[in-house]
Amino acid sequence: MLTDTAFIQEQDVRMYNKKMDKQHPHKEKGKTYKIEPLYNQTDVNKVMRHFVTYSYDRRFRLFDDVLLTFTNSGHMLGGAICSLEIYETEKDPSGNTTEERRWKRITYTGDVGRLHSHILPPPQLFPQCDYLICESTYGDRLHDEQMVTEEQLLGVVEDTCVYRKGQLLIPSFSVGRTQEIVYVLNQLYNDGRLPQIPVYVDSPMSTNATQIFRMYPEELSDEVRDTMQFDPDPFGFNTLRYITDIRESKALNHKEGPCIIISASGMLEAGRIKHHVANHISDPHCTILIVGYCEPTTLGARIQEPGLQWISIFGQDHRIKAQITKIEGFSGHGDYKEMIDYFTRSLHVDQLKHTFIVHGDESAANTYKDHLHEAGFRNISIPEKGEIVEL
Repeated sequence: MLTDTAFIQEQDVRMYNKKMDKQHPHKEKGKTYKIEPLYNQTDVNKVMRHFVTYSYDRRFRLFDDVLLTFTNSGHMLGGAICSLEIYETEKDPSGNTTEERRWKRITYTGDVGRLHSHILPPPQLFPQCDYLICESTYGDRLHDEQMVTEEQLLGVVEDTCVYRKGQLLIPSFSVGRTQEIVYVLNQLYNDGRLPQIPVYVDSPMSTNATQIFRMYPEELSDEVRDTMQFDPDPFGFNTLRYITDIRESKALNHKEGPCIIISASGMLEAGRIKHHVANHISDPHCTILIVGYCEPTTLGARIQEPGLQWISIFGQDHRIKAQITKIEGFSGHGDYKEMIDYFTRSLHVDQLKHTFIVHGDESAANTYKDHLHEAGFRNISIPEKGEIVEL
């Protein structure tokens, strides 16, 4: 993932600097409009040497006075909730150090997964804490049930590829989301319900990530392992093809006939899917299916604006004639009910001293705060950018 983002940054910077050179052919002496990427491939190679892996549910010492435990968050393969225990010297009201020392327990959830996912186990219970820092991506909504989501996907496939004879484009995150969609399509194929049309996963990173999922079946859900009893590859079927070669990817833009193309990135900000959308967004037979959260400023969010008729992609305006639709049930984030259920099973809520809500739109965070309060949580706040809180 670091390699991929470094590559995207280097590409974007090259394009931006080229554009700036054209806009400012006669630069003032000593003045430059060029920018540098936040990090590049050389930086990635250096930082990779510093990674150390630890298993889940193992308490280990970061420093003499800091302990850390990772708990499976159920959001992504290898995703973890971080529980910190910090041994701190007490101070009296005057600020003088006393002989007493105590532990402060801080848990940062990161992204919290679904209680019922097709391919990943549910989030595991984490240790009691004093301070909880939790996400709020879906703090203001509920997801559809798994069965409903599967039927919604099949309905979009049939409407686009069978009745309208068009192509279905699915922008998808390379790790987690792509594998879940492929798994559901694989199940539909095994049941004889998936139309006999070509399915392409057009992303080198998605292809590599899927191979990692195949290597660690013990980390996947009971459902996947049950499927593997009769289907050794739950992420592959006869009409599915993984594409890594850039020439084959470009050829898809000229392909005729119905098909499904799953490609990164999930928010349409980069990657091959952005080119596919640019080539098909004016085709009324085509459908662009959004299967996850899109940050409000991204292309993925903008094309969902009701009544929008034109959109700029790669600096060119395109008439929107393709059908834009969304299925939220594939999200890797738990909804507010799932997260509250998970927290109340992990924690004695009355022992929490403070809960901080982060990582969510303002409206979602505020709504989630109300839901948490109704569930018995107290001392809940939504920190402002740059705010410092002393615990």
